[in-house]
Amino acid sequence: MAFKGTKKRPGSAFEKEVESLGAHLNGYTSREQTAFYIKAFSKDMPKVVELLSDLVQNCALEDSQIEKERGIILQELKETDSNLTDVTFDYLHATAYQGTALAHTVEGTTENIKKLTRADLASYVDIHFKAPRMVLAAAGGISHRELVDAAKQHFTGASFEYKAKGSVPDLPRCRFTGSEIRARDDALPLAHIALAVEGPGWADPDNVVLNVANAIIGRYDRTFGGGKNQSSRLAALAAEHKLCHSFEPFNTSYSDTGLFGFHFVSDPLSIDDMMFCAQGEWMRLCTSATESEVTRAKNYLRNAMVAQLDGTTRVCENIGSHLLHYGRRIPLEEWDARISVPLSSSWITTASAAPCTGSVSKMCCLQDGDSEAVDCHRFPLALNVLGTMGKLSPFKAAVFSVLNV
Repeated sequence: MAFKGTKKRPGSAFEKEVESLGAHLNGYTSREQTAFYIKAFSKDMPKVVELLSDLVQNCALEDSQIEKERGIILQELKETDSNLTDVTFDYLHATAYQGTALAHTVEGTTENIKKLTRADLASYVDIHFKAPRMVLAAAGGISHRELVDAAKQHFTGASFEYKAKGSVPDLPRCRFTGSEIRARDDALPLAHIALAVEGPGWADPDNVVLNVANAIIGRYDRTFGGGKNQSSRLAALAAEHKLCHSFEPFNTSYSDTGLFGFHFVSDPLSIDDMMFCAQGEWMRLCTSATESEVTRAKNYLRNAMVAQLDGTTRVCENIGSHLLHYGRRIPLEEWDARISVPLSSSWITTASAAPCTGSVSKMCCLQDGDSEAVDCHRFPLALNVLGTMGKLSPFKAAVFSVLNV
């Protein structure tokens, strides 16, 4: 709706003005933030800032456009459901953060989309689009002083205050609940598995340690060359014994919590073996990671951070996200210094175990149309299994529990 006209530029006038500059306008929403960005010529910076300010402060929210976009979003929701990787991570968040805001999907539910009104959208904009919650960032051939002057000129309408004390958004901490969801569909040829423990928030220094740990684990896909001659031990095992089609570790951070784990896609009969090997790799990190592996992982992480700054669009996004998460932009030199701190297996053990609070876990098994919630062992862990599944053996489930005590 943000691109469908403003009070100053109704209808398609807004899009036409952007096109007249030869600029690229887009936006995205994640679980914690919304971004609008324009890529244009440096000389058009004042005009671009004015367009962004108009978009944020004066969105028209016309009823006719709302109905049109409603149908488009419902269609996109159906397409999203066909991406099983996204569905798996949505399930993971739903069980790991059940009863909290992070449990919801970015797109929302079909029911909510169908009943959303203009008043709902206007109320959301009025509550959340406030100056203290915004960051204006830019990258490329522009002057910082000119950008600040343009912001002072055009963002004067962004309010610093709320109409009433009761309207200030309450953002409680999203608690982590060790739990499990299994969505069984024997018509699917492959199983999508995501396993995670609670990780640290954005500003926690343990993030660097966990990213190094993930770099040691590595990633794998059947399309990779090299076969069993992979630098990652888990990748070599997966290739040699055909344990999975692909796997990738992740460290997803939010403001006050996170998810540290791995996701893999495998044949139904290989789930047990792949899970056993992946858990074994986690345990190996805590006991016998070698210095050469740590050095290689650090170099990989340095290279990944530099690659993230490829182009002005990604640099601009980096500046904005850093200001939101850390309150300042952290330069590459500081990241390099953090990565260069001597790490050992004890660091990785502490970083992996610190978030584990030992809260009572809940397990929800969705299988053949039935659902049941039961108390289970005390380990803070979230597991999601989607697709055709084999049986998890009691022995390997026991290793699973010990890993996260």
